[in-house]
Amino acid sequence: MKKMLKRNYYLSALLILILLLTAGCSSNKSAQNNQVNYPTKPFEFVAPAGPGGGWDTTIRTVAKVLQDTKLITQPMPVVNKPGGGGAVGLAYMQEKKGDPYEVIVFSPPLLLINLTGQTQYSYKNLTPLAMLIHDYGAFAVPKNSKFNNINEVMEALKKDPKSVKIGGVSSPGSMDHIQFLAAAKAAGVENLKDIQYISFQGGEHLAALMGGHIDLLSTGMAEVVGPMQSGDIKVLAVTAPERIKEGPLSQVPTLKEQGINAEFINWRGLFGPPEMPDYAVKYLTDALSKMVNTPEWDEMVKKYGWTKAFMGSEEFKAFLEKTNESYKEILKEIDMYKGQ
Repeated sequence: MKKMLKRNYYLSALLILILLLTAGCSSNKSAQNNQVNYPTKPFEFVAPAGPGGGWDTTIRTVAKVLQDTKLITQPMPVVNKPGGGGAVGLAYMQEKKGDPYEVIVFSPPLLLINLTGQTQYSYKNLTPLAMLIHDYGAFAVPKNSKFNNINEVMEALKKDPKSVKIGGVSSPGSMDHIQFLAAAKAAGVENLKDIQYISFQGGEHLAALMGGHIDLLSTGMAEVVGPMQSGDIKVLAVTAPERIKEGPLSQVPTLKEQGINAEFINWRGLFGPPEMPDYAVKYLTDALSKMVNTPEWDEMVKKYGWTKAFMGSEEFKAFLEKTNESYKEILKEIDMYKGQ
């Protein structure tokens, strides 16, 4: 009897071991199949702002070029997650931890909204895929504005920092705000904290400018091309280090050309959620590295006045670490750094 019980015990243990090994092999095989066959379903591309803005324009352009060039054949629909200067989109990606089908676009606000204490999340809570472009800021006024150049705006602010209402899509202390303050500081404007800044979270910033609700819009260059060409706004300056060489914005002077020694680079790149699988990171980074060398991408870069600036995942991560320290110093100067 004891021998039979002992035998049954060993048989049961052996059966459990076989089942565990089989399950493990099946799991490994399933994971391998996911890697080999990836991607097998549509992606979700996320713009952390409303339609028509710089983030929205960038990620929709990326999706279009990837599709047109057949570098990715799965659908790449874009969803908008506006709010908090990017904080809503950043929080949304935390819910997608480990998902190989989620991709979001970001730029300097990803760092700034964390440094100013608007969100607990930072670039460390995403998976860098690739930097794609350098864009620059633009300062625009309504077509009937009394301001005809950026120096006239700065002179008005020197007399009264509250006399000009500045608008932007990003939240206070984030990119649109900071790029204007950097220009104002370089122009000799004092009491920067007194300058009125109004944040627009949706796509109503251009309507607010054209309707006279704000005096000047601080934004990305891509957002001003259409209304500038239609004559609805005047673009007074761009924050590029030198004059844009091609496209509609080649007629707009830089800050430096107008005697203001300032520039602001708006880098843009794509990210996955935290803990995105390595196979997905490699696939997407490889596809993007091929995309930036296509004629279709060159055409879009020219159209929007962007500068090509590709970095792969690891290089992009190192760039973010260095840039985060740089932004921290700028915010300390204007007493908006809320970090530890």
